Amino acid sequence: MKLDFLAFGAHPDDVELSCSGLLLIEKANGKKTGVVDLTEGEMGSRGTIQTRYEESAAASKIMELDVRENLQLPDGFFENNKDTQLKIIQTIRKYKPDIVLCNAIDDRHPDHGRGAQLISDAAFLSGLLKIETFEDGKPQEHWRPKYVFHYIQDRYLTPDFLIDISEVFEKKLNAIKAYKTQFYNPDITGPETYISKPGFLDKIIHRDSTHGGNIGVKFAEGFITKKKLGFKNLDNLIKENT
Repeated sequence: MKLDFLAFGAHPDDVELSCSGLLLIEKANGKKTGVVDLTEGEMGSRGTIQTRYEESAAASKIMELDVRENLQLPDGFFENNKDTQLKIIQTIRKYKPDIVLCNAIDDRHPDHGRGAQLISDAAFLSGLLKIETFEDGKPQEHWRPKYVFHYIQDRYLTPDFLIDISEVFEKKLNAIKAYKTQFYNPDITGPETYISKPGFLDKIIHRDSTHGGNIGVKFAEGFITKKKLGFKNLDNLIKENT
């Protein structure tokens, strides 16, 4: 299946927290969307591998994804090397996305920045004809996405552009809350963590609200691009309310 948008996350819930609004907007526009989690989040202090799969499946349903899979790289210990790059290249060539979304280029969790560089490197290498990869024993065609965009996570990074997600923000919150073992939930027991504190989701809401305020809308998501963006026209630019 060819996808229009493929979002990579170092851990299940990275995508939901950071760019699920964009995926929901594009799905409503008739685009095909997918998510690939690099790890199973097995180093997380709360929940289990099984609950993470159950939660990501519930979130995927809310997000109406066409595809979701997990590459089962080691949480906290995957590396940006030839072996992992080839796994990403195989995935990109499998789905042939026009746009790839991936982790923040710098963030609190070391997997995020490392994952960002891994995906960025692999997206370029995926376009090289002489790198051979296979699917079901058959050679894959080379494919390079048109753009790789990095979403913003825990640390504040200045975005290069913002996407209005106001109309899907409640669905985004529901997708995040599908991870019942990870975020604040008085009905779930477990050690308190940075993301399970009651104020963490308020921080996410405030971040998207602040981004929205910068372009005159209620909520927005921010993205960083290393490649300059070009426009055929300016018809779709958001106009601030006056």
